Amino acid sequence: MENIDVMVLRSLRDWRTKGQRAFLATVTRTWGSSPRPIGSIMAMCETGAVVGSVSGGCIEDDLIARFTSAYASGSQHQAQVKEPLDGQPLRLKYGITADEAHRFGLPCGGTLELVIEFNPHAQLLDSLIDDLEHGQLVSRQLDLMTSEVALKHVSSPKDLEITDALLINTFGPEYRMLIIGAGQMSEYLATMALFNGFSVTVCDPRIEYKGSWTLKGVQLSSEMPDDVVLSFKPDQRSCVIALTHDPKLDDLALLEALKSEAFYIGAIGSRKNNHSRHERMIEHFEQSKESLLRLRGPIGLYIGSKTPSEIAVSIMAEVLAVKNKVVLPKEMDVAQAKSKLS
Repeated sequence: MENIDVMVLRSLRDWRTKGQRAFLATVTRTWGSSPRPIGSIMAMCETGAVVGSVSGGCIEDDLIARFTSAYASGSQHQAQVKEPLDGQPLRLKYGITADEAHRFGLPCGGTLELVIEFNPHAQLLDSLIDDLEHGQLVSRQLDLMTSEVALKHVSSPKDLEITDALLINTFGPEYRMLIIGAGQMSEYLATMALFNGFSVTVCDPRIEYKGSWTLKGVQLSSEMPDDVVLSFKPDQRSCVIALTHDPKLDDLALLEALKSEAFYIGAIGSRKNNHSRHERMIEHFEQSKESLLRLRGPIGLYIGSKTPSEIAVSIMAEVLAVKNKVVLPKEMDVAQAKSKLS
């Protein structure tokens, strides 16, 4: 599964290219708890098709009900529910009262604000999608008075900004995962990464492993892992995970990854193997304890996992936690948890 924002924007672009009316809804503000974070988007076509999400489902249902009749009639003056279909972006609030919050499935006290942007230009959507597909981070600025849109390349992610005049939302390329090793655990991990919106690359020069790979939607490479890391060019939206247990394959690749901005770098193995890995890198590759601080191992969250599938779950959970900047309790660290058990 591809990045959800790219999926929404691509569907919206395709609808507009065909001349179909459509809108883009963006979560711009929240008060209290809300089901989806600020910056979440969804798009709706005049046919009633919807991609993306701005809530747990109830608000989407309301938006569909509000705009379907207007689209069907072709004129807001004839619609049973009078909603604008073009022009200046519309601001909507949900969950203002306790009754409304309950009706729309919002948590107690939850309120969210949406901006509805009508009929975005297909050409500008195409330019945005092309930039995202080429790894660019793009700031999209919407004039809330004129509906004009400006795109700008930026160097780092930024939180959504909204004023009375402007809505600025930063869109990033897909999150990427590079897995070293094509064994059974790699298939489990790659499966979970795909449905979490990651683009997945698996490299393994060992023919006997790569030949048994069955999962579709993954880019496979037979090159040496360190060469793949160089060509992969890990950035702030990338993670590199070594799963072979083979120092000849893992070590050089991990060292190359440590030179990058990857948000997560780690390797499978026991506490003993992890300690040996650090010693090798310090002794043979001029590393230090400080330079290896970003190298995670043993990887995963401690959930008592023993099977390949469970271990893959624990690894994916840790990757997502790091991605989402969650500070995990020490009790969830595999090395610390196992040291207490031993």
